[in-house]
Amino acid sequence: MDLHFGDSKPTDDERAAVDALLGPPESSWEGADRSDADLRWARGGRAARDRRDLLLPGLHAINDRVGWISAGALDYLCRRLTVPPAEAYGVATFYAMFSVRPRPSTVLHVCTDLACTAAGAADLCAGIEARLGPGIHLERSPCLGLCERAPAALTVRAGDPVRTAVSAPATVRDTVLAATAPDSAPEEPPPATAVPQAGNPGLTLLARVGVVDPESLDDYRTHGGYRALRRAFDLGPAAVIREVTDSGLVGRGGAAFPTGRKWQATASQPDHPHYLVCNADESEPGTFKDRVIMEGDPYSLVEAMTIAGYATGAHHGYLYLRGEYPRALARMEHALTQARARGLLGPDVLGQGYAFDIEIRRGAGAYICGEETALFNSIEGYRGEPRSKPPFPVEKGLFGKPTVENNVETLVNVLPILTGGAQAYAAVGTEASTGPKLYCVSGSVERPGVYEFPFGVTLGDVLREAGVRDGLRAVLLGGAAGGFVRADELDIPLTFEGTRAAGATVGSGVVMAFDSTVPLPRLLLRIAEFFRDESCGQCVPCRVGTVRQEEALRRLGEGRGAAAAVDDIALLREVGRAMRDASICGLGQTAWNAVESAIDRLGAYE
Repeated sequence: MDLHFGDSKPTDDERAAVDALLGPPESSWEGADRSDADLRWARGGRAARDRRDLLLPGLHAINDRVGWISAGALDYLCRRLTVPPAEAYGVATFYAMFSVRPRPSTVLHVCTDLACTAAGAADLCAGIEARLGPGIHLERSPCLGLCERAPAALTVRAGDPVRTAVSAPATVRDTVLAATAPDSAPEEPPPATAVPQAGNPGLTLLARVGVVDPESLDDYRTHGGYRALRRAFDLGPAAVIREVTDSGLVGRGGAAFPTGRKWQATASQPDHPHYLVCNADESEPGTFKDRVIMEGDPYSLVEAMTIAGYATGAHHGYLYLRGEYPRALARMEHALTQARARGLLGPDVLGQGYAFDIEIRRGAGAYICGEETALFNSIEGYRGEPRSKPPFPVEKGLFGKPTVENNVETLVNVLPILTGGAQAYAAVGTEASTGPKLYCVSGSVERPGVYEFPFGVTLGDVLREAGVRDGLRAVLLGGAAGGFVRADELDIPLTFEGTRAAGATVGSGVVMAFDSTVPLPRLLLRIAEFFRDESCGQCVPCRVGTVRQEEALRRLGEGRGAAAAVDDIALLREVGRAMRDASICGLGQTAWNAVESAIDRLGAYE
């Protein structure tokens, strides 16, 4: 593809897709037919450059309508936004869900990540390939966030509108049917099926999932919705931040940074405007809790984001949502529409004189965009590569302005803090790890799903509740960026301090059990392949190290002898230390964790 403006023209469908997002072009400088006025002066360039952040939505618009992004379509989008084609090409090729090469309009994404690999994803792919016709493209995909129903597949059929169908647990027959006729695919089960504890009166964060109608704002309010926002307005921004600080709430995405400190640091910045970003791009293999909340209790996230915006002085929030979550997208779009219609978003929220609105931005398949600064670059229309720190996001984040970024679970924890008080919230859990925590349990258990427990329960407590199967060999805590623990270590307390003392991590809440039927070397190789594919390539330690790690694990899997194995394990340790010490962001710093734990704790290659 040429990396400059060329002679390629968009098709009518491609032009219509871009114009539906950006409006019709006003001059030939933006792609309209040339007029006499255009020969005398250029119009629209400055305004177009200010819309650079619409590059990712524009790529989605083309990909949704046609199924891939042609040179003509990219050229037209670049003209509309005055973005250099070389830069736009770099963005388009950064995301796994886009293609700049021709492909059929129907794409079938079959998950081949950890839970699905253990559930027979390889056989599923082979069976599907034997039955699919030429009009469907099969894509082996990283985690689709459907681990409680593994193996999983997602069909995307381009058109106006784009149509999607989820098959989970997927069979060859159902998946092929969904790919050939998405409208005939079986409906997804209700969100409550992913919450085995649904209806339990002791739940806090999951109390409404499976109980309220997720599309009904009235039902949400009947079950306590918007009480927290009203109390926030009664308290004022400073007191809200104090409540969050006193509660001891820390980030639930894995970094465990104190939420109140982050909010306070953003609110105190003199530079304006301030922004709020909700990170709903949960791409960690084995993680699906944020999806369940957005599908089963979407208004809770809208309310929580409004509170966070009010407390930090933000008037605009962005919800960065995984591109692989079509039902969550539909639920959140509906919730935002209803909230605006009822005065719960917009220029005067609840008549309190506070203006706030939320805009959804879809990801497109890039694990690295879960890192906060990479997410900011993605929203702004650049490649989703992490930025160097400092400056930190609370000083210069999205669009160079003070920004607070939290994930879905962290934000919805704010609601019980305000309705019940900081002291009551802090009384749950332990002194250093307060409040409830969501755990994504999958793998060799009878009842996979999202579980809610107060911090302090043991790993064994969680697994017994989920019905762990006989023959348990290992448990992966924290996802691919976490680590393995042995079957005799189930007394580990699931707190930040407890897992740290045990040489493990809570991470994003992944608890993935594996019995003796699952080949451990194959799992480790899949983890290495995942990090190799997801590395953005910006820094050498990660770009080279993830490749060398995969190569060494592949050789170990071939069983070339004890002496060769010793050399490869020594190489793995050296590469792992280099990635951990010198990588720019958490992806490279944690890419060796699971492999190291499997070698040292499980004796994976002995």
